Amino acid sequence: MRPAFSVVLLTTACGAAQGLLIALVGVELGGRLGWSTAASAGSGFYVVGACAALVLGVAGLAASFFHLGHPERAWRAVAMWRTSWLSRECLCLPVFLGCTGGYGFAHWLGSSYAFVIGVLGVCVSAALFVCTAMIYACLRFLREWASPLTLVNFVALGCASGATLATVCAAWLAPPMAGALAVVASVLTAVAALGRLAMLRRNARLAPKSSLASATGITSPNLRQTSRGFTAQSFNTREFFHGRSAKMLRCVKWGFLGGAFALPLALMGLGADLGGLAAVRVFAAAFTVQYAGLIAERWFFFAEARHPQNLYYGKG
Repeated sequence: MRPAFSVVLLTTACGAAQGLLIALVGVELGGRLGWSTAASAGSGFYVVGACAALVLGVAGLAASFFHLGHPERAWRAVAMWRTSWLSRECLCLPVFLGCTGGYGFAHWLGSSYAFVIGVLGVCVSAALFVCTAMIYACLRFLREWASPLTLVNFVALGCASGATLATVCAAWLAPPMAGALAVVASVLTAVAALGRLAMLRRNARLAPKSSLASATGITSPNLRQTSRGFTAQSFNTREFFHGRSAKMLRCVKWGFLGGAFALPLALMGLGADLGGLAAVRVFAAAFTVQYAGLIAERWFFFAEARHPQNLYYGKG
């Protein structure tokens, strides 16, 4: 498939925002349970974290309009909520943004309802993860996506990147908690890496169910396509094939494995041994590198899917 950068930005930015909100509410829950490091977080940590999540979520929402042919008709996307995962995502995302904004505002006011709003936001985040992942996992003809691993990876990658960003906020505003959050972020990153490696291994073993003969209906044993029947590009040849070489795909794969997983893990380990501004910088670098890796990972996720129609048009 041809990756649309707007969708790449939408899914990665919103995923990180959802993971960050979950991390914030998890820290607050820990404080309520009496964990001393979590109890050290003041309202500033929650307000700044919620603002960061809100900015990421709004950026993802704004990006989603760039892959619409008629953005002014975007409101129609919710019309099929009974059967469409995309419509359900369009309904969940504004609710998530509202809960995130309300969570930060309630902490700013010192309201006792902040935690309740946060728990509601976590529930909406979980629903949004499911809706976003199922947009792709429900497409059975795209076998690279039609797997429970798609949902696992969307959730794991979002939670990992959100926890890494929460660690940055903690190193700045609640230093006693930064080490514990770094451990959580590292564990989530490792889990996300295992899930992504499992998906890569599964997809590498997929054998096409169709052939050029079945795609064209010609049963000759020596069938070979030399022309698509036209010289100009069409929607089918533009949108359902990424047009990149196998060498580039391999480079992107190794790039995101290093950027999204290996380097952040190393930086998180380094930052855990530091303090003050140095820790903030190292953790910020970890999030920056990880998010760049996630951009590459999501691009690869879309490019890896082989649309069956490419057999007919002679694409890879």
